Amino acid sequence: MKMNTLNITKKIMNQYHIRANKRFGQNFLIDDNILKNIIEISNIGKNDLVIEIGPGLGNLSEYIINNSKFSILIEIDKNMEKILNDRLGKYDNYLLLNEDVLKINIDELIKKVELKNNTKYEQIKVVANLPYYITTPIIFQLLQESERIDEIIVMVQKEVAERMIAKPKTKAYGILTIMVDYLSDADIKFIVPNSSFIPAPDVTSAVIKLIKNKKYQVDNEEVFFKLIHSAFAQRRKKLSNSLESTHFMGFNKSQIENILLKNNISLNVRAEELTIQDYINIVNGL
Repeated sequence: MKMNTLNITKKIMNQYHIRANKRFGQNFLIDDNILKNIIEISNIGKNDLVIEIGPGLGNLSEYIINNSKFSILIEIDKNMEKILNDRLGKYDNYLLLNEDVLKINIDELIKKVELKNNTKYEQIKVVANLPYYITTPIIFQLLQESERIDEIIVMVQKEVAERMIAKPKTKAYGILTIMVDYLSDADIKFIVPNSSFIPAPDVTSAVIKLIKNKKYQVDNEEVFFKLIHSAFAQRRKKLSNSLESTHFMGFNKSQIENILLKNNISLNVRAEELTIQDYINIVNGL
Protein backbone atom coordinates (compact mmCIF):
# COMPACT_ATOMS: atom_id res chain seq x y z
CA MET A 1 0.00 0.00 0.00
CA LYS A 2 1.52 3.30 -1.13
CA MET A 3 0.24 6.56 0.29
CA ASN A 4 1.31 10.18 0.35
CA THR A 5 -0.02 11.00 3.80
CA LEU A 6 1.22 14.59 3.80
CA ASN A 7 -0.79 15.43 0.66
CA ILE A 8 -3.83 13.46 1.87
CA THR A 9 -3.75 15.32 5.20
CA LYS A 10 -3.57 18.75 3.56
CA LYS A 11 -6.39 17.82 1.19
CA ILE A 12 -8.66 16.60 4.03
CA MET A 13 -7.94 19.64 6.19
CA ASN A 14 -8.83 21.96 3.29
CA GLN A 15 -11.87 19.96 2.20
CA TYR A 16 -13.43 19.79 5.66
CA HIS A 17 -12.08 23.16 6.89
CA ILE A 18 -10.54 21.36 9.84
CA ARG A 19 -7.66 22.31 12.10
CA ALA A 20 -5.98 20.36 14.88
CA ASN A 21 -7.93 20.78 18.09
CA LYS A 22 -5.65 21.77 20.98
CA ARG A 23 -8.32 20.75 23.48
CA PHE A 24 -7.91 17.13 22.38
CA GLY A 25 -4.14 17.38 21.97
CA GLN A 26 -4.30 16.74 18.23
CA ASN A 27 -1.15 16.57 16.12
CA PHE A 28 -1.60 14.76 12.81
CA LEU A 29 1.17 12.31 11.93
CA ILE A 30 2.10 12.84 8.26
CA ASP A 31 5.39 10.92 7.80
CA ASP A 32 4.77 7.67 5.89
CA ASN A 33 8.09 6.18 6.97
CA ILE A 34 7.12 6.61 10.62
CA LEU A 35 3.64 5.20 9.96
CA LYS A 36 5.15 2.15 8.23
CA ASN A 37 7.63 1.67 11.07
CA ILE A 38 4.80 1.68 13.63
CA ILE A 39 2.98 -1.02 11.65
CA GLU A 40 6.18 -3.04 11.24
CA ILE A 41 7.02 -3.13 14.96
CA SER A 42 3.36 -3.81 15.80
CA ASN A 43 3.66 -7.08 13.87
CA ILE A 44 -0.10 -7.17 13.28
CA GLY A 45 -1.36 -10.61 12.31
CA LYS A 46 -4.17 -11.21 9.84
CA ASN A 47 -6.31 -12.62 12.69
CA ASP A 48 -5.59 -9.79 15.14
CA LEU A 49 -7.97 -7.22 16.57
CA VAL A 50 -6.40 -3.77 16.79
CA ILE A 51 -7.71 -0.88 18.87
CA GLU A 52 -6.67 2.65 17.88
CA ILE A 53 -7.22 5.51 20.33
CA GLY A 54 -7.47 9.00 18.85
CA PRO A 55 -7.37 8.18 15.12
CA GLY A 56 -7.87 11.84 14.15
CA LEU A 57 -7.92 12.09 10.36
CA GLY A 58 -7.25 8.36 9.94
CA ASN A 59 -3.62 8.49 8.79
CA LEU A 60 -2.54 5.58 10.97
CA SER A 61 -6.00 3.98 10.80
CA GLU A 62 -5.72 3.17 7.12
CA TYR A 63 -2.44 1.33 7.67
CA ILE A 64 -3.94 -0.56 10.64
CA ILE A 65 -7.12 -1.56 8.81
CA ASN A 66 -5.11 -2.87 5.88
CA ASN A 67 -3.08 -5.14 8.14
CA SER A 68 -5.57 -6.37 10.77
CA LYS A 69 -8.56 -8.70 10.79
CA PHE A 70 -10.67 -6.02 12.48
CA SER A 71 -10.07 -2.58 14.00
CA ILE A 72 -11.84 -0.54 16.65
CA LEU A 73 -11.28 3.22 16.34
CA ILE A 74 -12.09 5.30 19.43
CA GLU A 75 -12.26 9.03 18.73
CA ILE A 76 -13.56 11.62 21.20
CA ASP A 77 -13.75 14.52 18.67
CA LYS A 78 -17.17 14.54 16.96
CA ASN A 79 -15.71 16.60 14.10
CA MET A 80 -13.61 13.60 13.06
CA GLU A 81 -16.52 11.15 12.76
CA LYS A 82 -17.64 12.12 9.24
CA ILE A 83 -14.06 12.53 8.03
CA LEU A 84 -13.11 9.05 9.21
CA ASN A 85 -16.23 7.39 7.81
CA ASP A 86 -15.81 9.19 4.47
CA ARG A 87 -12.16 8.18 4.26
CA LEU A 88 -12.50 4.62 5.52
CA GLY A 89 -15.96 3.82 4.16
CA LYS A 90 -14.49 1.52 1.50
CA TYR A 91 -13.42 -0.89 4.27
CA ASP A 92 -15.78 -3.22 6.14
CA ASN A 93 -13.44 -4.39 8.90
CA TYR A 94 -13.61 -1.53 11.38
CA LEU A 95 -15.88 -0.03 14.02
CA LEU A 96 -15.75 3.69 14.82
CA LEU A 97 -16.82 4.85 18.28
CA ASN A 98 -17.21 8.55 19.04
CA GLU A 99 -16.47 8.21 22.76
CA ASP A 100 -14.02 9.01 25.54
CA VAL A 101 -11.76 5.96 25.88
CA LEU A 102 -11.40 6.51 29.64
CA LYS A 103 -15.14 5.92 30.03
CA ILE A 104 -15.15 2.66 28.09
CA ASN A 105 -14.85 -0.84 29.53
CA ILE A 106 -12.35 -2.13 26.98
CA ASP A 107 -12.85 -5.84 27.71
CA GLU A 108 -16.64 -5.53 27.44
CA LEU A 109 -16.20 -3.76 24.12
CA ILE A 110 -13.90 -6.51 22.82
CA LYS A 111 -16.43 -9.14 23.92
CA LYS A 112 -19.26 -7.38 22.06
CA VAL A 113 -17.18 -7.09 18.87
CA GLU A 114 -16.23 -10.77 19.02
CA LEU A 115 -19.89 -11.77 19.48
CA LYS A 116 -21.03 -9.52 16.64
CA ASN A 117 -18.31 -10.76 14.28
CA ASN A 118 -18.57 -14.36 15.54
CA THR A 119 -14.77 -14.41 15.91
CA LYS A 120 -12.31 -15.05 18.71
CA TYR A 121 -9.30 -12.90 17.86
CA GLU A 122 -5.85 -14.47 18.24
CA GLN A 123 -4.23 -11.34 19.61
CA ILE A 124 -5.53 -7.97 20.69
CA LYS A 125 -3.28 -4.95 20.34
CA VAL A 126 -3.54 -1.24 20.92
CA VAL A 127 -1.73 0.74 18.23
CA ALA A 128 -2.06 4.50 18.53
CA ASN A 129 -0.61 7.98 18.49
CA LEU A 130 -1.89 8.88 21.96
CA PRO A 131 -3.06 12.37 22.93
CA TYR A 132 -0.18 13.56 25.12
CA TYR A 133 -2.33 15.29 27.72
CA ILE A 134 -3.95 12.01 28.86
CA THR A 135 -1.22 9.49 28.03
CA THR A 136 -0.64 8.27 31.59
CA PRO A 137 -4.33 7.62 32.48
CA ILE A 138 -4.76 5.70 29.21
CA ILE A 139 -1.64 3.58 29.83
CA PHE A 140 -2.85 2.77 33.36
CA GLN A 141 -6.28 1.85 32.00
CA LEU A 142 -4.90 -0.46 29.30
CA LEU A 143 -2.44 -2.16 31.63
CA GLN A 144 -4.52 -2.44 34.80
CA GLU A 145 -8.13 -2.71 33.72
CA SER A 146 -7.93 -4.91 30.62
CA GLU A 147 -7.18 -8.62 30.74
CA ARG A 148 -7.67 -9.06 26.99
CA ILE A 149 -5.08 -6.69 25.57
CA ASP A 150 -1.80 -8.44 24.75
CA GLU A 151 0.36 -5.62 23.42
CA ILE A 152 0.37 -1.82 23.44
CA ILE A 153 2.33 0.02 20.75
CA VAL A 154 1.93 3.75 21.17
CA MET A 155 3.52 7.04 20.31
CA VAL A 156 3.96 9.24 23.36
CA GLN A 157 6.02 12.20 24.44
CA LYS A 158 9.69 11.11 24.59
CA GLU A 159 9.93 12.22 28.21
CA VAL A 160 6.98 9.98 29.15
CA ALA A 161 8.49 7.01 27.29
CA GLU A 162 11.72 7.53 29.24
CA ARG A 163 9.74 7.57 32.50
CA MET A 164 8.24 4.20 31.60
CA ILE A 165 11.65 2.53 31.45
CA ALA A 166 13.54 4.65 34.01
CA LYS A 167 15.96 3.19 36.56
CA PRO A 168 15.81 3.67 40.35
CA LYS A 169 17.64 6.68 41.78
CA THR A 170 16.76 8.83 38.76
CA LYS A 171 14.35 11.77 38.43
CA ALA A 172 12.28 9.97 35.81
CA TYR A 173 11.66 6.94 38.05
CA GLY A 174 8.22 6.92 39.64
CA ILE A 175 4.73 5.42 39.78
CA LEU A 176 4.48 5.10 35.99
CA THR A 177 7.84 3.26 35.83
CA ILE A 178 6.88 0.74 38.49
CA MET A 179 3.38 0.12 37.12
CA VAL A 180 4.69 -0.40 33.59
CA ASP A 181 7.44 -2.73 34.84
CA TYR A 182 5.03 -4.67 37.06
CA LEU A 183 2.50 -5.28 34.29
CA SER A 184 4.59 -5.45 31.11
CA ASP A 185 7.92 -5.60 29.32
CA ALA A 186 8.59 -2.14 27.86
CA ASP A 187 10.95 -1.11 25.09
CA ILE A 188 11.39 2.24 23.31
CA LYS A 189 11.51 1.39 19.61
CA PHE A 190 12.38 4.70 17.96
CA ILE A 191 12.32 8.47 18.36
CA VAL A 192 10.02 10.66 16.26
CA PRO A 193 10.97 14.29 15.48
CA ASN A 194 8.31 16.98 15.78
CA SER A 195 8.65 17.67 12.03
CA SER A 196 6.69 14.44 11.44
CA PHE A 197 3.44 16.17 12.48
CA ILE A 198 1.00 18.87 11.43
CA PRO A 199 1.06 21.03 13.46
CA ALA A 200 4.53 20.31 14.84
CA PRO A 201 4.35 19.80 18.63
CA ASP A 202 6.84 21.51 20.94
CA VAL A 203 8.22 18.15 22.07
CA THR A 204 9.98 15.13 20.59
CA SER A 205 8.01 11.88 20.53
CA ALA A 206 8.86 8.20 20.91
CA VAL A 207 7.19 4.95 19.97
CA ILE A 208 7.19 2.45 22.84
CA LYS A 209 6.06 -1.17 22.84
CA LEU A 210 4.58 -2.74 25.96
CA ILE A 211 4.07 -6.50 25.99
CA LYS A 212 1.75 -7.50 28.83
CA ASN A 213 3.65 -9.75 31.22
CA LYS A 214 3.15 -10.23 34.95
CA LYS A 215 6.57 -11.42 36.04
CA TYR A 216 6.46 -10.54 39.75
CA GLN A 217 4.73 -12.34 42.62
CA VAL A 218 2.79 -10.02 44.91
CA ASP A 219 0.68 -11.40 47.76
CA ASN A 220 -1.78 -8.50 47.71
CA GLU A 221 -1.95 -6.44 44.53
CA GLU A 222 -4.32 -3.86 45.99
CA VAL A 223 -1.92 -3.12 48.86
CA PHE A 224 0.99 -3.00 46.40
CA PHE A 225 -0.75 -0.32 44.32
CA LYS A 226 -1.61 1.65 47.47
CA LEU A 227 2.00 1.45 48.62
CA ILE A 228 3.39 2.76 45.32
CA HIS A 229 0.96 5.69 45.22
CA SER A 230 1.61 6.56 48.87
CA ALA A 231 5.39 6.29 48.45
CA PHE A 232 5.53 8.72 45.52
CA ALA A 233 2.79 11.08 46.71
CA GLN A 234 5.46 13.31 48.24
CA ARG A 235 8.59 12.03 46.61
CA ARG A 236 10.89 14.71 48.06
CA LYS A 237 10.16 13.47 51.54
CA LYS A 238 11.73 10.43 53.17
CA LEU A 239 9.71 7.32 52.36
CA SER A 240 8.70 6.84 56.00
CA ASN A 241 7.33 10.39 56.18
CA SER A 242 5.49 10.06 52.87
CA LEU A 243 3.82 6.82 53.99
CA GLU A 244 2.86 8.38 57.32
CA SER A 245 1.42 11.58 55.84
CA THR A 246 -0.67 9.61 53.31
CA HIS A 247 -1.93 7.31 56.10
CA PHE A 248 -0.74 4.17 54.31
CA MET A 249 -2.84 1.26 55.66
CA GLY A 250 -3.47 3.32 58.79
CA PHE A 251 0.02 2.60 60.11
CA ASN A 252 1.63 5.06 62.53
CA LYS A 253 5.21 6.33 62.24
CA SER A 254 6.63 3.64 64.54
CA GLN A 255 4.91 0.82 62.62
CA ILE A 256 6.13 2.18 59.29
CA GLU A 257 9.71 2.43 60.55
CA ASN A 258 9.53 -1.15 61.84
CA ILE A 259 8.32 -2.38 58.45
CA LEU A 260 11.22 -0.65 56.66
CA LEU A 261 13.84 -1.90 59.13
CA LYS A 262 12.45 -5.42 58.89
CA ASN A 263 13.15 -5.23 55.13
CA ASN A 264 16.67 -3.83 55.66
CA ILE A 265 15.61 -0.45 54.26
CA SER A 266 17.19 2.71 55.64
CA LEU A 267 14.84 5.12 57.41
CA ASN A 268 16.41 7.92 55.35
CA VAL A 269 15.54 6.37 52.00
CA ARG A 270 13.33 8.17 49.46
CA ALA A 271 10.76 6.52 47.21
CA GLU A 272 12.84 6.65 44.02
CA GLU A 273 15.73 4.79 45.66
CA LEU A 274 13.85 1.49 46.01
CA THR A 275 13.48 -1.12 43.28
CA ILE A 276 10.16 -2.69 42.38
CA GLN A 277 11.31 -5.84 44.21
CA ASP A 278 11.90 -3.78 47.36
CA TYR A 279 8.27 -2.62 47.26
CA ILE A 280 7.06 -6.16 46.59
CA ASN A 281 9.08 -7.43 49.55
CA ILE A 282 7.46 -4.80 51.81
CA VAL A 283 3.96 -5.92 50.73
CA ASN A 284 4.73 -9.64 50.96
CA GLY A 285 6.16 -9.13 54.45
CA LEU A 286 3.13 -7.32 55.85
